Amino acid sequence: MKSTLGTISLWFLTTWFSPSLAQDRLFGKPFATRAVVMAQNGMACTSHPLSTQAAIDVLRAGGNAIDAAIAANAMEGVVEPHMNGIGGDLFAIVWDAKTKKLYGLNASGRSPYTLTLSELKSRGFTHIPAQGPLPVSVPGCVDGWFSLHKRFGKLPIERILSPAIRYAREGYPVHDEASWYWDNMIARFGKLPNVMSTYAPGGAAPSRGELFKNPALANTLEKIAKGGRDVFYKGEIAQTIDQFMKKSGGFLSAKDLADHTSDWVQPVSTRYRGYDVWELPPNGQGITVLQMLNLLEPYDFSKIPWGSPEHLHLFVEAKKVAFEDRAKYYADPAFAKIPVNRLISKEYAAERQKLIDPNRVASKIEAGNPALKDGDTIYLTVADGEGNMVSLIQSNYRGFGSGMVAEGLGFMFQNRGEMFSLIEGQNNTYAPHKRPFHTIIPAFVTKDGQPFLSFGVMGGSFQPLGHVQIVMNIVDFGMNPQEAGDAPRIDHQGSSEPTGEKMVDSGVISLESGFPYETIRALMGMGHKFGYTYGLYGGYQAIMFDAKNKVYHGASDSRKDGQAAGF
Repeated sequence: MKSTLGTISLWFLTTWFSPSLAQDRLFGKPFATRAVVMAQNGMACTSHPLSTQAAIDVLRAGGNAIDAAIAANAMEGVVEPHMNGIGGDLFAIVWDAKTKKLYGLNASGRSPYTLTLSELKSRGFTHIPAQGPLPVSVPGCVDGWFSLHKRFGKLPIERILSPAIRYAREGYPVHDEASWYWDNMIARFGKLPNVMSTYAPGGAAPSRGELFKNPALANTLEKIAKGGRDVFYKGEIAQTIDQFMKKSGGFLSAKDLADHTSDWVQPVSTRYRGYDVWELPPNGQGITVLQMLNLLEPYDFSKIPWGSPEHLHLFVEAKKVAFEDRAKYYADPAFAKIPVNRLISKEYAAERQKLIDPNRVASKIEAGNPALKDGDTIYLTVADGEGNMVSLIQSNYRGFGSGMVAEGLGFMFQNRGEMFSLIEGQNNTYAPHKRPFHTIIPAFVTKDGQPFLSFGVMGGSFQPLGHVQIVMNIVDFGMNPQEAGDAPRIDHQGSSEPTGEKMVDSGVISLESGFPYETIRALMGMGHKFGYTYGLYGGYQAIMFDAKNKVYHGASDSRKDGQAAGF
């Protein structure tokens, strides 16, 4: 009996507590935080549980994925105002089950007509400031909602916005991340008009777990629900914005708002090991992802382990090559000729790959010549029982945004105009009625013409790096969607930027904990430099579709306060 018990105990210790297993779980990678969520009738993955539940409620009420995504985004503007809201911009990729096609929406706003480059330079600026009225561009979010709804929606917009209106009016408990950002926002913007009355009516930022109400935002959303997009861009709200900006020394006007339109755009793709990865074309940075994947595809990652020096070195060097093109070419296509097809071609990648030394860091890289042969943010994803899927991202840019809050409206305006360059002659140089370079990017993956993965990784310039890591984690390293998001992440800072900054030496790598020290030591031997980045590794949500079993697999980033849920 003792021998048998000893054998069982030894089996228990060596099997259940094997280092290959995920801590005290029975399956998964060591870094996995939770299992994938599976459901067949609908799925929503957002960075806040109330937003996920708003989407699920709309799906259960007969709405489709587009309706539910709008509901979730509206709720996000209520419960995560530090990341997004109706003062910001929106991009989306929609998989329409009826036509079996992808549709892209660019709902980003343009700069004011009356603000000029010469005006900015006369004030002594070398960069557009991050706060105040000057970085404010037209908020595109609301028009984005109505553009999506007009083309694909089912339920009335009043029903879709009702959860956000209710929580804005009745209140919700402030979560951990929002509480942290809130304290910093009050210190930064507290003396600006209407900030305290809107976000700290009691005289201080709401603490973690405290109930917060935003009745002004509830009223604004209610007006939008009843009066449509025109009440925001041509009606009462537009007039309030116009008057506030004039009083604040700003340039955004009623005409800027009235002339705003969103654009339906064709998503672009590259094939990576049999998977078609889709992004939106500029003025966003999505094609950086495609350029990086093209540079990495020739390497055989079935023989290069995850987390190895070879893996990280090739990833970082590909990023540096692609980011130089990003800095030079990406901008509003209405103002600059951008050779998108050439930039994302395999032939161009083969030329640029020559810049990658497999054994040594590159300290200087220039942008290529692709024309030689060819003329703080939220992400959410929703899927429904009909097969529709939405990949949606929306942002105010830095934290809460510009610090500009119009009286009685309940939201802060974005500071996306900060992303313009003030250097004359560049693709992204400031001009009136021009869209700035944008960091927020939704993504989608298809396989054999069928939807495979709707995903995104919020986080400024980190987003292309996050997208590539997710694709590689799933395709190259065999991870499931939750593991792909939980895996420790790689960041690299120091590349050239569309705002005019130039590459700094070889840049600096920052790693989340979980990479072997041997890898870091080997990379240092190759010339890489390491630094520390706090909280800048993005936030990920994803829905994978299992076409064989007709089941959705949802994932939500453990770095955020979010939730993946289905039914």
